[in-house]
Amino acid sequence: MKTSSTLLGIVGAAAVGAVIGVLFAPDKGSKTRKKIADKSKDCSEDFKGKFSDLVSSLSESGKEMLENGKAKYNEMKTEARQGIHEAGNEIKNSTI
Repeated sequence: MKTSSTLLGIVGAAAVGAVIGVLFAPDKGSKTRKKIADKSKDCSEDFKGKFSDLVSSLSESGKEMLENGKAKYNEMKTEARQGIHEAGNEIKNSTI
């Protein structure tokens, strides 16, 4: 979560800085609005790309966790089967 918060803060600060810079530029209103729209679009695309990278990174972590979980499950299943088999052998070999 810290990485996403930092990323969001950086993108937000860049967007605010760009808007403030454009607002104080000595251009006509129509040119200023166009610059704001262009900068907003650029920031939006940049944010989407970074967000996509973050999601991909999290997906890879999730896949790794899933694979580790499957391996642990298979290990536990094998151990349980061995334990049941050994318990069955002990019961067969015991005399009542």
